[in-house]
Amino acid sequence: MENKTCKNAAGIEFELTEDSFAFVQKDKKIHDTKFETKPTTFAKDALKRFAKNKSSVVASFIIGIIAILAIFVPIFSPANVSKNIPEQSYLEPKLFKAGFGFWDGTKKFSNIPYDVATETPVGFSKNAVVKITKQEDHYTNIVSTNAHGGSLKLVSTVGNDVKYAVNYVSFPVYKEDDLTFSLEFNDVDDLNGKLGQYQLFLASSQSRSGTRYPLTELMSSYDSISINLSKFLVDNEISNMEKAYIQIEIPQNPNYEQYILIEKLTLISSTDDTELKQLYEEISMNDAALQCNMAADPDNGNRFPNGYWRCTGRRELYNAVISKVSFVYDYYEAQLGLKQDFPIGKTLLDSYVEKGWCKYSYELEPVAKVTDFEVLDAKKCPIQSINDINVSQREDLTTIEFYCDVTMYKYLGYKSMPNFILGTDVLGKDLFTFSLKALRTSLLLAIVVSAINFSIGLVWGSISGYFGGNVDLAMERFCDILGGVPFVVVITLAIILMGSNLVTFAIALCLTGWMGTAARTRTQFYRFKGREYILAARTLGASDKRLIFKHILPNSLGTIITSAVLMIPSVIFSEASIAYLGLGLKGVDSFGVLLSQYQSTYSTHPMLIIFPSIIISLLMISFNLFGNGLRDALNPTLKGSE
Repeated sequence: MENKTCKNAAGIEFELTEDSFAFVQKDKKIHDTKFETKPTTFAKDALKRFAKNKSSVVASFIIGIIAILAIFVPIFSPANVSKNIPEQSYLEPKLFKAGFGFWDGTKKFSNIPYDVATETPVGFSKNAVVKITKQEDHYTNIVSTNAHGGSLKLVSTVGNDVKYAVNYVSFPVYKEDDLTFSLEFNDVDDLNGKLGQYQLFLASSQSRSGTRYPLTELMSSYDSISINLSKFLVDNEISNMEKAYIQIEIPQNPNYEQYILIEKLTLISSTDDTELKQLYEEISMNDAALQCNMAADPDNGNRFPNGYWRCTGRRELYNAVISKVSFVYDYYEAQLGLKQDFPIGKTLLDSYVEKGWCKYSYELEPVAKVTDFEVLDAKKCPIQSINDINVSQREDLTTIEFYCDVTMYKYLGYKSMPNFILGTDVLGKDLFTFSLKALRTSLLLAIVVSAINFSIGLVWGSISGYFGGNVDLAMERFCDILGGVPFVVVITLAIILMGSNLVTFAIALCLTGWMGTAARTRTQFYRFKGREYILAARTLGASDKRLIFKHILPNSLGTIITSAVLMIPSVIFSEASIAYLGLGLKGVDSFGVLLSQYQSTYSTHPMLIIFPSIIISLLMISFNLFGNGLRDALNPTLKGSE
C-alpha cells in the first residue's frame, strides 16, 4: 500500500501508511447467529397459530360435528323421512319413557272438560291419559256438550193467555205390563221457595181437550213420586191404550214464572218385550244435561229423544255440572298405540297371513262376517282383533275391508314404540333426521357454490386490482351493471328458463355471488401492490404472475379467506330467503325449504322452527370464528409470532 497524505477536519495534514491499519477481529471466527427455533414450513406455522386460537378450534369442531351428523344420521336413522306418515304427525319430543316428567313425549293440559261417562277428557283418548292431576267441578245452567247431571227445569211463562204450561212424556202402556212411572225432584232450597205447583195426568192425546185421568191432586210437595200405571189402568177400568201421555201441568202465576225441577224420570217395566224395554230406557231421563243437549241438536230436530217430550212452556237446564281436569297426555300412545276399528284392506291382511303373523277366515253369505281370527306372532302382527267386515261392489270390482283393533306402530313398520328426540312435523317426519338431511343438501350446495364463487372472484379481483387503469375501470363497470340486477330477478329468470332444481339454483347463486370476493381481492391488491418488497421483486425481474401469486396474494389471503368461509352460511341464508318467497327448490329437501314450511307452526309447535334456527345460528357463528382463526393463521406477517 502506498503512503497517502490526508487532512483532518482541522486542516492538519497527516500521512496514512500500512501500519496505520490493524485487523480488529483477526483471531476471531465470524458466523451467523444460530436459530433458536426449529425450521418450519408456512403451513405448519399457520396450523400452530390456528391451534392457539381456542374459539376457532371449538368452532371448527362444531362445524365438523354438524357436518358428520348431516352425512351419517339420515343414513343410519330408523326414521323414514322420504315419505309422509300422517299417523305420526306433530308428535312431541321424546327421549325418556312417558311419565318421566321431562322430554318424555307428553304434554300437560289444564282446564279441559271431563266426560264422566267415559272417564276421559273431552276430545282425548282414554288410553293416552297418563295421569289426572286435578279436577274441579263447576255448576252451569247453560246447555253444553261437556255438562252432565243437573235438573230439567219446566217453566210456566208469564204474560200470555195460556193458563197452563203442559209438558208431555209419551209412551205405550198396557194393562198386563207392570209399568212404573217415577219422578225425582230437585232440592227446593236452591230456588228460594219460588217453585210452582204441578199436577200429573194420564191422557189419551197430547192436547188438553182429549180424555185425561188425574194421577195426582194439585201439589207443591217435591218429593219423589212413583206410580204403577198398569195398576192404575186396571183400577180405573180404562181400556188398553196403544200410546198414553203423561202430562205434567204447571198453572201460571201472574206475579212470577213458576217452574219445577225434575232431576230424574224413570220408566221400569217387567215385560219380556226387548223393544219395549229399550223404548222405556230411551224415554227415561237419568241425565238432564244429556236430554237438553239432544234437544238443542239441530240434527235431532231440536227435540228431546225420538220426540217423546212436548212442551207449551219452556224447558231449561238447571245446575248441571261441568268437570274440568288437568292431566298429562302421551301423544305417542294416542297416535301410535291401539287404534280401534281401523280399516285394513284384504290385500294387506293377506300379506300378514303369508308372513305367518296371523290367520283368518270369513264368509259373505248370507251375511258378511269374520268366522275366525287368530294372532300367530304377537310381536310382529299389528292386528289384535277384527271387529267387522265391509263389502262394497262397484261395477265388476268387489272390495273387502276389515275394521280391526290395530297397534299403529307395528302397522307402520316399527318393532317397538319409536322415540323422536325432537318430535315430528305435520307430515310425520322425524324433525332431527329430516333437518339434518335437509342440511346435508344445503351444505353441499353451499360448498360447491362458495368454491366456484371464490375461484372466480379471486381471479377477477386479482386482475382488476393488479393491473388497474382502464382494465380495472372496464371490469368494475361490468360488475356494477351485473350487480344492479336484483337477485330475485336473476333467480326468477333462471327458474323460468331451466326449472326449479338444484343446478338452476347453483347457477343463479354463481352469477353474482363472486362479486363480493372480487371486490375484497381488488382492495387488497391495491393495498399491497405499491409496497417496497413488490417494487424490489419487480426490479429483480419478477413476472406479473409471480408478483400476483407469490408476493401479493399470500399477504391478502387472510382477509379474503375470512369472507370466503362466511360465504357458506350466506348461501344457506340466501336459499332460505328465496324459499320464503315461494321460489325455493322443488322436489328437494333443503334447509331453506324446511324453514319455509315450518314458519307457520311457530306458535303451536315451536320446536319445528327452533331446532333448525339453532343449527343455522351455530353454523353462522362457527364459520365466523373459524374464518377469523384462518385469517390470523394465514397472515404471513405473523409467521413465527406467539
